[in-house]
Amino acid sequence: MNLRQLQLSRRTIAVCVAVAGTVSLAIGAHAALNKRTPDVAKGGDKAVAAGLTGSIPAGASRLALIIGNGHYPDAAAPLAQPINDARTLSSALRHEGFDVDVVEDATKDDMFRAVERMKAKIRPDTVVMLFFGGYGVQVGRESYMIPVDATIWKEADVKRTGVSVESVLDAMKERGAKAKLVVLDASRRNPYERRFRAFSHGLAPISPPENTIVLSSATPGKVADDSKGTNSVLVSELINNLNAQAGAESAFNKTRVAISRASEGEQVPSVSSSLLEDIKLGG
Repeated sequence: MNLRQLQLSRRTIAVCVAVAGTVSLAIGAHAALNKRTPDVAKGGDKAVAAGLTGSIPAGASRLALIIGNGHYPDAAAPLAQPINDARTLSSALRHEGFDVDVVEDATKDDMFRAVERMKAKIRPDTVVMLFFGGYGVQVGRESYMIPVDATIWKEADVKRTGVSVESVLDAMKERGAKAKLVVLDASRRNPYERRFRAFSHGLAPISPPENTIVLSSATPGKVADDSKGTNSVLVSELINNLNAQAGAESAFNKTRVAISRASEGEQVPSVSSSLLEDIKLGG
């Protein structure tokens, strides 16, 4: 074999070794890929099962803060209906998908903490309902929900110890709630009225901020006597319309009409609305 033939043979061997190495690498890579694929698929399945796909639940969230106050030291007797109403309405709203926070015989601190809990949950798509049953007092054309530990001897004490309905609406608005629903069964005779210099009867008119509806058990400045039933007529009629899956505006107005007719005009609830769209309450 001459020198030229030897060089060709060495070159041929080098090429063959290089080709064999490349084929070996390709086979190894293919095998590794085949081995990884099921693991990746399994990991993907786990991500889907764990809800990590980034999907957003349909529909707006719905919150409700329900306060029922019945045992006031300055009242002649406990109020039975507010606590019953709080429990009944809470059950009905939970059935309709609301996240409900219910507080019974709330002190001022209890009420403020409940409002803070509500605020922490509000998002731009949230529909929020506030229900208050108990004593409500108007001072300076503003309506206050009275906690059970309130000590009231003059009008200024209402502002100091009460919780303004308007302040809670402002908190909902500041958090950007989609819609605000308020139900007030608090137009009772003021148990502190004899201590006041000025006349104070019922609740003050509430001017609803944008996309808000307010239902009160009586027209501003009027009072409504408690019925003899387990629940107030306001909550009973509201739940009847809630079960009919009506929108909030329709349910509130139907409740107003039903109570007005049943009482032959003796009790006329008040509805004030600035809703931009009707909000469905049922299912």
